Amino acid sequence: MQEFWFYIELGLDHVLDFSAYDHILFLAALALPFTFREWKKVVILATVFTVAHCLSLALSVYETVTVAVNWIEFLIPVTIFLTALFNLFYVKRGTKVGKAGVHLWATAFFGLIHGFGFSNYFKMLMAEEENKGLPLLGFATGIELSQVLIILLILALAYVLQSIVKVKQAVFIVLFSIIVMIMTIPMMVSTFPL
Repeated sequence: MQEFWFYIELGLDHVLDFSAYDHILFLAALALPFTFREWKKVVILATVFTVAHCLSLALSVYETVTVAVNWIEFLIPVTIFLTALFNLFYVKRGTKVGKAGVHLWATAFFGLIHGFGFSNYFKMLMAEEENKGLPLLGFATGIELSQVLIILLILALAYVLQSIVKVKQAVFIVLFSIIVMIMTIPMMVSTFPL
């Protein structure tokens, strides 16, 4: 049981690590178009992301799929940038994100990419493990708990700014999506595969 908690903590640390804030930026971009009343939709998207993230980890740990790390490291900030960019298109069109189709599939695909980005480190941690299922489950639990926490914080911030400060939702989405995009550009430049 202690080992299971270790992997839960690892999942929590993986997402909540402010020195590697790519995960937080992705979750922020994912949650921005939603209101606090729509929290269930965002949590479903986060769960899809977690499942895809852990699927790519499992594929890597069991050596079913291997990918070039330099491309994955570059694609992670690209997925964040694209998620924030999608938000701008939603605002421009005046449509709600609630119709999940493309958003759901994009989130799953982005989860796969993010999982492969962490796979080498995770494989090293699990090298001595005979049973790899329990650590993967613990890690997934930690990821999910931390993602829900971040999403609820973003939605709470949106609620405060939109309901109390009276910032229009479209302005909130555009402003914070642009901030996410600006923060992501240096990550894309520094990880661009040469």
